[in-house]
Amino acid sequence: MLVEGRHFLPGAEPRALGHKALAVNLSDLAACGATPRWITLALALPAADERWLKDFAAGLFALADRHGVELVGGDTTRGPLTIDITAFGEVPAGKALSRAGARPGDELWVSGELGGASLALAHPEIAAAAQRLHQPEPRVALGERLRGLARAAIDVSDGLAGDLGHILERSAVGAVVHYERLPKDAAFGKMKDAELERQCVLSGGDDYELLFAAARDRHGAVEAVAKELGIALSPIGELNSQQGKLMVLDASGKPMSYRGGYDHFARS
Repeated sequence: MLVEGRHFLPGAEPRALGHKALAVNLSDLAACGATPRWITLALALPAADERWLKDFAAGLFALADRHGVELVGGDTTRGPLTIDITAFGEVPAGKALSRAGARPGDELWVSGELGGASLALAHPEIAAAAQRLHQPEPRVALGERLRGLARAAIDVSDGLAGDLGHILERSAVGAVVHYERLPKDAAFGKMKDAELERQCVLSGGDDYELLFAAARDRHGAVEAVAKELGIALSPIGELNSQQGKLMVLDASGKPMSYRGGYDHFARS
């Protein structure tokens, strides 16, 4: 569900909004190793704006066509602008990825770069970061290739620290993440704002990269997938037996402070 004023600003460009509304759902399927098949769309609109609908549909269907996704139903009603997509996919029996299954000793990997989408909220003038925020690219092909390779996976939608916490909880493991290994948006290198970088990279949402655990002896196989797909995959840490505990280490090996991921219902 995307709600105006919460997930996007009033007056957001409708074509990009159509893309993102579908992309965030395809990202969830990718984290399960599923192949997207169908979607339903429930849409609340303050008014029937024909131009807005045409542009929104163009953005949504351009991405849907790329992944062979069919719109099979839904609903429309008058109300505050709200977009709610339910996505369905298929995965071979016994091959679906979940947040459970990671084991002590596994390596942690993440795709792409982190922090760019969150950076765009603070600096919307940075074009590349704004692109990451408004038109994220779901890692569908990567999710499919991780079947039988990753032991657990999740997409980074609410921040690396928060989403990794879900894997730690469900898999009953702990983790050590090395901050210097994290792939960061290139814009941070020019800004020289260490605090903003840390908050965006560790806790910022909307990256929609895949975070996954794989056995250490599958390191070469993961690198082969990265080369095959032309996607950067970075080993960022390892899992241990300290259930639910996440430690982030700086370049000198000292623990770093961080805040958790985004929580819609956290007390202010």
